[in-house]
Amino acid sequence: MKQIPALTLKVIILAGATSFFMGACTTAVDQVSKSTPPVSQYANATPLDLRLSALPYPYPTKEFKAMLGGQSVGMVYMDIAAVGKQKGVVVLFHGKNFSSDYWAPTIPALTAAGYRVIAPDQIGFGKSAKPDVAYHFDDLAKNTHALLISLGIKKTAVIANSMGGMVGVRFARLYPQVVQKLVLENPLGLEDYSKDIPPQTNDNLLKLEMAQTEVSYRRFLQSYFPVWQPSFEQFVEVYVRVQKGSDYPAYAKTSVLTYQMIAEQPVVNDLPQLKMPVLLIIGQKDRTVFGRRFAPPEAVKSLGNFPELGRKAAQAIPNAKLIPLDNVGHIPHIEVPLIFNQAVVSFLNSYPR
Repeated sequence: MKQIPALTLKVIILAGATSFFMGACTTAVDQVSKSTPPVSQYANATPLDLRLSALPYPYPTKEFKAMLGGQSVGMVYMDIAAVGKQKGVVVLFHGKNFSSDYWAPTIPALTAAGYRVIAPDQIGFGKSAKPDVAYHFDDLAKNTHALLISLGIKKTAVIANSMGGMVGVRFARLYPQVVQKLVLENPLGLEDYSKDIPPQTNDNLLKLEMAQTEVSYRRFLQSYFPVWQPSFEQFVEVYVRVQKGSDYPAYAKTSVLTYQMIAEQPVVNDLPQLKMPVLLIIGQKDRTVFGRRFAPPEAVKSLGNFPELGRKAAQAIPNAKLIPLDNVGHIPHIEVPLIFNQAVVSFLNSYPR
């Protein structure tokens, strides 16, 4: 395992982000900016439906017919061509709180470096279908593989953030012949949540989700970042617009079902099975604890220590390199996009490709 010295960041570079289950992950309140907009900032905003039909994405979207829980469901994705001669393909896995549109700061750097980019909304997220079924990481991985096969893609690199890291690990384990390189950006799943977080019923989780407010959601989203940027407000707006729509109960139910997937299906034991080159990019200010509100106080003290989790993951993965980023939180690619993009492109361009 090779570790790159931590990068001390004196300037936080702006970009974008979107939605999550209330209270599933939080960090120290003292890291959050004290200034927050008025409660009713989006009172007159236009509601969004279950599939965010009226929400523009940074690139044109297409739809692939996938399967989940025995149902045929629509999986929306962006397919962005490389600039100039194509070196390879990169698939992007978003987090539970997000959709593929939050990769907007990353995609131009990848395409400019010669990579075709496939950015799907996983089933249950973003513009994709949200069936009322049990969700499994294996199913999300299999649907992504089916999408790639439909596009004639046999080899790809993967970049994965937060919950997407859990999908990315499972995808790489199931399809090692497909994944050439794997980038894990502050991934969830570097610890087994089922050991410390008591199980929750769907009914209890749904009540909490339905009680979410603009203020509580903003507070939750702020917990991801050491410094809250005004540009991040756009993602609060998206959540509020979904909540104002008539489809919000179904949206909330899907959030509950995907919460259970994370809680019940750990991937930390898969790490030693990853044989491809792996780059771990870990924001050192991240203290995200999945299901924190349900954890015993003594467990909270030991969970979500991403500096330590990153080091342990780099030791567990046979061919791993670790880049720690000082003064960065849970989503480096929108907090410090230039630094993130440079590290990722350098890794993708290195041999073997």
